[in-house]
Amino acid sequence: MELQTLTYLVVGLTFAIYIGIAVWARAGSTSDFYVAGGGVPPVMNGMATAADWMSAASFISMAGLISNMGYGGGLFLMGWTGGYVLMAMLLAPYLRKFGKFTVPSFVAERFYSNGASAVAVVCLLTMSITYIIGQMTGVGVTFARFLGVTNEMGIYIGMAIVFAYAVFGGMKGITYTQVAQYIVLISAYTIPAIFISFQLTGNPIPQLGLGGSLSGQDISMLARLDQVVTDLGFGKYTTTTAGSTLNMFVYTISLMIGTAGLPHVIIRFFTVPTVAAARSSAGWALVFIAILYTTAPAVAAMARLNLHSTINAAAKTGGDMYAADASLVHAERPDWMKRWETTGLLKWQDKNNDGRIQYYNDKTKNQAVLDKAAAAGWAGSELTVNADIIVLANPEIALLPNWVIALVAAGGVAAALSTAAGLLLAISSAFSHDLLKKIWMPNLSEKGELRAGKIAMACAIVVAGWLGLNPPGFAAGTVALAFGIAASSIFPVLMMGIFNKKMNKEGAIAGMIAGISITLFYVFAHKGIFFIKGTDYLGLIGGANSFFGITPEAFGTIGALTNFFVAYVVSKFTPECPEHIQHLVEDVRTPRGSKIIGGAH
Repeated sequence: MELQTLTYLVVGLTFAIYIGIAVWARAGSTSDFYVAGGGVPPVMNGMATAADWMSAASFISMAGLISNMGYGGGLFLMGWTGGYVLMAMLLAPYLRKFGKFTVPSFVAERFYSNGASAVAVVCLLTMSITYIIGQMTGVGVTFARFLGVTNEMGIYIGMAIVFAYAVFGGMKGITYTQVAQYIVLISAYTIPAIFISFQLTGNPIPQLGLGGSLSGQDISMLARLDQVVTDLGFGKYTTTTAGSTLNMFVYTISLMIGTAGLPHVIIRFFTVPTVAAARSSAGWALVFIAILYTTAPAVAAMARLNLHSTINAAAKTGGDMYAADASLVHAERPDWMKRWETTGLLKWQDKNNDGRIQYYNDKTKNQAVLDKAAAAGWAGSELTVNADIIVLANPEIALLPNWVIALVAAGGVAAALSTAAGLLLAISSAFSHDLLKKIWMPNLSEKGELRAGKIAMACAIVVAGWLGLNPPGFAAGTVALAFGIAASSIFPVLMMGIFNKKMNKEGAIAGMIAGISITLFYVFAHKGIFFIKGTDYLGLIGGANSFFGITPEAFGTIGALTNFFVAYVVSKFTPECPEHIQHLVEDVRTPRGSKIIGGAH
């Protein structure tokens, strides 16, 4: 069957499943809408949590980033998986025992202040809206390539699908839909990886193929990849780091604590009936997440080798990369390149008018590479490859069957939609439950709150779609920025709320404001977004990456430290936390069933 037709069928079938589940599991109460009635089995909740957490960034972008960055891209693996472990061990069980199913509700009661809750809502909305831009962008990219529609039309279709199952189903519909989406996305990720690993190394297990030898050759895959990329002026794949060691360290920490502070993932631990079930679902989620995250490095390396092998024949054999017939004739390029060129994510510019595609690092400091390129008549790198196409294009590069390519399309859409739905629910509950019900209209009925939640989610879908269609100037780093915001504002207040019983409301409020403010200021200054016309904030802070070489995407760690410091200092000069709140915190931290051990026998 033709690829386009098959893709329509596979993606259409998944949409029908999502909407069917939403109709079956539609929310009839606020409990259903916010926490799926609190009766989701741990294994299913673990699967839904994995889908909720593994966004378009994980499915589409992560392997592409690792593919481009090499060893340095490992910070995304360490940051995101490590952050989930932090959440599962240090936050989820205690928050579940506390009993408040949204972050602002926890902040309101723990810090005995609606003002603190309002600040938490602002932080949550800022993070969620920033994060959702990346999801809508992922939907647009996937639809544009595989369904033959424009990027804008892809976003409109994605908005309609999310509306259909999120607004009517609430958390109950979203949970069971995310179970189906996890099955789709993990199949779409691992099946191509198995095919490609077997093609390149003869080993069908990607994780083992990554460290294995190329089929029929006495050289390991990673050694050949190192040889290829260094010959073309790129950094050695297995050792290149992302900037300075300090920047790599704080970037990893920012992703870790940002992940641990994601409100749309935290809320998932309230959909299970008990604290023990919350712990169990956290473990299952880690298992389901690990399947994709241990596969990603293999996908990244194999895609990079396949890409170079397609463009430069010498990459297959280790021959002369600069030979006259080594580079690909543009007119003879494979169909997958033609298809991706129409999306604008793959671009070719014939700089030396020879009709061939030259792809190398023309910014390298390796003079030997530049001399070889000049001797071959190359006038600069001619191909621009967006990192986001690596996973989606990988099956096409490897000439896999059409049904595998169609499955990848469905997986990319599932990854973006699953996280978008979770974020939208977090936004909806923050508005309808934490602002409307708790602060503005405390006498609002359950029916009125449910209606308000659905209206808030519908409005959030419209705003998310508009931002996807008209991304702001800092959209290039939206996912990393979202984690930075969560790291600098939400994670510290949760940690202090659970593990510092004397932290008061003044300290919590001051810390959140200080953390998010310094992070946003640093990011906006580097992105050229100035609040006052004519003010050079970048010059004010000393230039690009001026704070010890730390990039804006990694600055969440500094924001978090600022949050902790300011909160601690302010708490020392303001009234002490009430006694009953301190006892409440101690009770939350005490394992259920434990007894105080005295000296008597």
